Amino acid sequence: MRRRHMTVVPFSLEVGKEDRIIRGEVFTGEPSASTPVLVLCHGFKGFKDWGFFPYAAEELTTRGFTVITFNFSMNGVGEVPDQFTELDKFARNTYSREQEDLTLLFAALRTGRLPLPDHADTQRTGLIGHSRGGANSLLFALDHPAEVQAVALWNSIANVDLFSPQMKQEMKEQGKTVIVNARTQQEMPILAEVLEDIESHREQFDILGRLSQLHQPLLILQGDEDLAVPVHTAVDIDKRAPHSQLHVLPGANHTFGVVHPFQGTTPHLSEALDKTASFFHYHLG
Repeated sequence: MRRRHMTVVPFSLEVGKEDRIIRGEVFTGEPSASTPVLVLCHGFKGFKDWGFFPYAAEELTTRGFTVITFNFSMNGVGEVPDQFTELDKFARNTYSREQEDLTLLFAALRTGRLPLPDHADTQRTGLIGHSRGGANSLLFALDHPAEVQAVALWNSIANVDLFSPQMKQEMKEQGKTVIVNARTQQEMPILAEVLEDIESHREQFDILGRLSQLHQPLLILQGDEDLAVPVHTAVDIDKRAPHSQLHVLPGANHTFGVVHPFQGTTPHLSEALDKTASFFHYHLG
């Protein structure tokens, strides 16, 4: 498929267990050239086709990057691009599984098993994570320093355990808790194994405690009207990461003012894209 003088090729990677499939797209510009790679990670209740992700991928591609968007294999979205048709998988989606997905995705990138491999300079690779995707980006960069050269966070969380005491009690006593998707009004279950995964990996998943070991340059973009992630979270990340730069976007909310379905860009999203592209151009070349 061609869009805006670029090539977009879908792909799917089988994880090899639990009927898990990573579905994604590779965006690359013309003329053909080997360019730095940016991998975009969506957040909780997010997916690669939500709101700003396709637009952001296109914009970053026009600025000289090869861009990869993808769905985590158990995010709840299957073959239908923007619908949660796999709530059984969503219910069991753990950070460990998401880290496993990233490991498989980067292995496929590194070995040329993703589309358009000649366009991707795998020695110059960056991660962009929104919300929970930011936490996953930081964890992966910490555990795989040779594979990620720079990281950008968009309104990122820093604590993987965000369940309320009531939700934890429900998971421990009833085996699950339920959240409601405000956009679709679906009741979305979360099984106890999700909490168990967090509790059994507390040291590995202690992002703030590990950030002093992050050797890659880090860009932190945070809206000061984000009701999901408070500004102090970004400040905490910035204080602990050795090579970070924090930019607070006045008036920006959790999605930079973007809604789904996508209605067009916003000044806050444009600013985020400008700062992100400049950051990666500087650090990835």
